[in-house]
Amino acid sequence: MKPLLVLLIGFAISLVVIKIIKKTYDYKLAARIAMSLMLLFTAIGHFAFTKGMTMMIPEIIPYKELIVYATGFVEFSLAIGILIPEYSSLGAWVLIIFFIVLLPGNIYAAMHNINYQNGTFDGHGLSYLWFRIPLQILFIFWTYCSTIRF
Repeated sequence: MKPLLVLLIGFAISLVVIKIIKKTYDYKLAARIAMSLMLLFTAIGHFAFTKGMTMMIPEIIPYKELIVYATGFVEFSLAIGILIPEYSSLGAWVLIIFFIVLLPGNIYAAMHNINYQNGTFDGHGLSYLWFRIPLQILFIFWTYCSTIRF
């Protein structure tokens, strides 16, 4: 829920600031800025909640902490990449793939009631997926429309 709020509030603020600066609305730029802000927000979680995020990775996969840090770095990089015109399309495709690749981790976390912020097993459970899966689809659609289709 928090990433969605960051995305929507970031979009609204960016849209107003762009209107003030450019004297016109640039919805796609505002959407890219909002996605970048959301990615920066979620990337911080990889470093602030490392223990809980490692719990989201199935037991069979080694080097969990390294994966959590690496995906946080990827999110930081993509947050910047989608704002640089020369790299925005490539960054967007990588981001879309990234969102797809992360979805199984979110499903695993929901199935095991993982609360990544506390590093405990008292999370929202499977009901969370009714929100998370459509949210992931929204992120993919948002990225595609604001970055690739322009």
